[in-house]
Amino acid sequence: MAAAHRGGRSLCAIAITEPDHGSDVAGLTLRGTRTEGGWLVNGAKTWCTFAGKAGLLMVVTRTDPDRSLGHRGLSLLLVEKPSFEGHEFTFAQPGGGTLRGRAIPTVGYRGMHSFDLAFEDFFVPDANVVGGEAGLGRGFYLTMAGMTGGRIQTAGRALGVMRAALKAAIAYAGDRKVFGAPLGDYQLTQVKIAQMAARFAACRGLAYAVGRALDEGGGRMEASLAKLIACRSAEMVTREALQIHGGMGYAEESAVSRYWIDARVLSIFEGAEETLALKVIGRGLLEQALTGNA
Repeated sequence: MAAAHRGGRSLCAIAITEPDHGSDVAGLTLRGTRTEGGWLVNGAKTWCTFAGKAGLLMVVTRTDPDRSLGHRGLSLLLVEKPSFEGHEFTFAQPGGGTLRGRAIPTVGYRGMHSFDLAFEDFFVPDANVVGGEAGLGRGFYLTMAGMTGGRIQTAGRALGVMRAALKAAIAYAGDRKVFGAPLGDYQLTQVKIAQMAARFAACRGLAYAVGRALDEGGGRMEASLAKLIACRSAEMVTREALQIHGGMGYAEESAVSRYWIDARVLSIFEGAEETLALKVIGRGLLEQALTGNA
């Protein structure tokens, strides 16, 4: 394939979510219709991160018109496109197909733009079906396997923002004087910092253990568990770091204001925490108990 390259490496974006379907991957509706030599793709995707800059999009597509097949009717198509700067783009194929993208304004995570995408008779050749003919109908399973890695790396992001917030809170508590003494001398501040550090250490230990289990071929349910607790903890830790900063924590010039707002999205993407709790963790623990592997 002739995907766009920058510095010898391709940037790939993943297009899963749709306007009416997020964590419910099995219900996706973007459709691919067979045509000579490939597929015509029509429909919409949303929250496709880096779609503008990427030269390659991995698009989860309903390739079987029988909607009763549910997740068994999904396949992965690789869409090639030029790399675009800016917040909007339109790519028109010589045969008439188009792909349009528009960046979604967000309150945080401003360094990684996510796009709304609209496909109109966009042609994808048969060679760009992941797994070839045998890959048709396997898109759901391939996507779910990939999301395990996405969940543990999101736990890693949560660890990073917790560590940054903890360091910032400790530094500020040592510098800031209140009622004639450093803020860090007060027991309430010390308790806050101790609780923040305990959460960070516990989440880091769990994430590292799950990472080792994944390397050994296990830990799929535990990856969701690590994400669930680490991402929720990141919200708590960054909130307390902002609180220690007082009014300065709410100012954009303060790094903790960004840590706090960026931490909030972690519990939503790569599997909303409610979906992880109900569909992955709860179900996985129940299966373990029933099989005696708990």
